[in-house]
Amino acid sequence: MDRLAYIAMTGAQQILQQQAVAANNLAQAGTPGFKADSLAFRVVPVVGAAPGTRAYAVATTPGADMRPGPVEQTGRVLDVALDGNAMLAVQSRDGLEAYTRAGRLAISSDGELRTHGGLTVLGEGGPIAVPEGARLAIARDGTVSAVVESQGSANVQVLGRLKLVTPGEGGVVKGADSLFRTPGGGPLDADDAARLTSGALEGSNVNTVDAMVDMIGFARQFEMQMKLLQYAEANDQRASQLLSPGG
Repeated sequence: MDRLAYIAMTGAQQILQQQAVAANNLAQAGTPGFKADSLAFRVVPVVGAAPGTRAYAVATTPGADMRPGPVEQTGRVLDVALDGNAMLAVQSRDGLEAYTRAGRLAISSDGELRTHGGLTVLGEGGPIAVPEGARLAIARDGTVSAVVESQGSANVQVLGRLKLVTPGEGGVVKGADSLFRTPGGGPLDADDAARLTSGALEGSNVNTVDAMVDMIGFARQFEMQMKLLQYAEANDQRASQLLSPGG
């Protein structure tokens, strides 16, 4: 079969992958702190006896758009927006340390500070336990303090300090669970200079209009690849007719 068919098939497969990434980004447009996935492709020329006029499309390492999302003032004490490139350390499902910009925090039923998705938020000394009935406050440097009404409003307890990190360029990679980790999986050191704003929440950095335009563009590209497959089939049938004894 003509190599055009294989090239068109590869192109269609890669475009489907792009569509999946764009659809996921669009679905996460309302998720706080979400960073849009990106997928790049490179051209690989087909090497052979024929002139090099054809090339495959091959996906390269996926990444994430690290531009900040819009920050909304919520007034909720447990909403935090990270300044600059800072990230919040959490314990992922596999038990390892990971990082996120999603700052909607909550207190679990067992009195532990967690993310809205249920992940344990890590302080510089480990998970942060919250006394029952405590009113919390989170300072700019991530220090979490509490006032327990039963002990008097003047009795302020420091529960710990959120572990904030600032990864350098290429310092973390995004996983399938939307959390970020170091390439080697090891933890980053806490950044004493990192700051956050309590009562505010960073939204997703997905631009819904751009994502919709991308989806339309990918659909058209996929249609073009399908037409190339049809041309390849027609050419193959015509060649078979010409080469047949009665052609």
